[in-house]
Amino acid sequence: MRDYVEIGIGREARRTYDLAQVSLVPTRRTRSSKDVDTTWHIDAYTFDTPLVSHPTDALATPEFIIEMGKQGGLGVINAEGLWGRHEDLEGALARVAENSTDLSVLQELHAAPLNEELLAERIAQVRDAGVTVAVRVSPQRARELAPVVIKAGAEILFIQGTLISAEHVQQGGEPLNLKEFIGSIDTPVIAGGVADYTTALHLMRAGAAGIIVGSGVNTNAETVGIDVPMATTIADVAAARRDYLDETGGRYVHILADGDIFTSADIAKAIACGADAVVLGPVLARAAEAGGQGFYWPSTAGHPRFPRGVIESSDLYSLEVLPDASVAADRPSLEVVLHGPSNEPHGLLNLVGGLKRAMAKCGYTDLKAFQKVGLAVR
Repeated sequence: MRDYVEIGIGREARRTYDLAQVSLVPTRRTRSSKDVDTTWHIDAYTFDTPLVSHPTDALATPEFIIEMGKQGGLGVINAEGLWGRHEDLEGALARVAENSTDLSVLQELHAAPLNEELLAERIAQVRDAGVTVAVRVSPQRARELAPVVIKAGAEILFIQGTLISAEHVQQGGEPLNLKEFIGSIDTPVIAGGVADYTTALHLMRAGAAGIIVGSGVNTNAETVGIDVPMATTIADVAAARRDYLDETGGRYVHILADGDIFTSADIAKAIACGADAVVLGPVLARAAEAGGQGFYWPSTAGHPRFPRGVIESSDLYSLEVLPDASVAADRPSLEVVLHGPSNEPHGLLNLVGGLKRAMAKCGYTDLKAFQKVGLAVR
């Protein structure tokens, strides 16, 4: 039963919950973490872990994307980021890190024209490494860029904005109808972010293979007043998935949670609320392979007129237990971030090991079953 409170005469608001406000409830049975299977399947693709990187240049160098795939996850390339705008990608990323308090530098770098040949060349580099290639485009440029990235080797297409609907309408241009668009390509589409049941159901009916809940770490709460309560919204979208599953007689749509996820506990709680996979941002930025050299920013931070993100040291999310993230020699490898071993006690390293232990302590050995674990509100 949904909980509504009166915030004034004639005006009600729904009470909702963030991941930090819920906790897992173990049952009488526990298992060994060695028996836990974290395999995630979406469309024709299989991954050893349900971990996806947020499509930002702060993470996605070709080296990072390739290593993410080798470590069992899925790295996502931002087609509208710096990959196709600067021949010297490392130099451009270094400029951002050196000017972390000045967004105008990032905006300037994003203002460079997009070179589709350079973008395709770098996507092909990832494809040739033998890992699954996932590329993000915005709803505004999906019709223009999707053929380019698919031809270059994209196997999974992310159509992602901070908020998205089944039909993107823009003045002076033809609206993007996702149902028509998805039906016109053979590549599976993951779409989002969404913040409610209805939009998620519309995207499922449009043919999306996956739905992104939330929009990552950004300043939407401060700039446009939208702050997605992740625990509640994941559960709502999971309800939409159940209804759509009944409606279609068995078509299952995956849920990817993108926001409020900073530790292995947050990963476990997002899956417990109904997600099939999680999208990680700042927690991966401390990896030595990450492009931001210890700094993190969402792609929206580079918007030319209205940025909705900042450039932050990944240490801000480290509970002051890790060394200076801006020093490359002190940053752990992506393998250590994902699989350990860990030398800190707050769930910032060995993320997969933390997820496996959470599942085992609650008595579950696979991700789908773990979605049934008991939850408590704190």
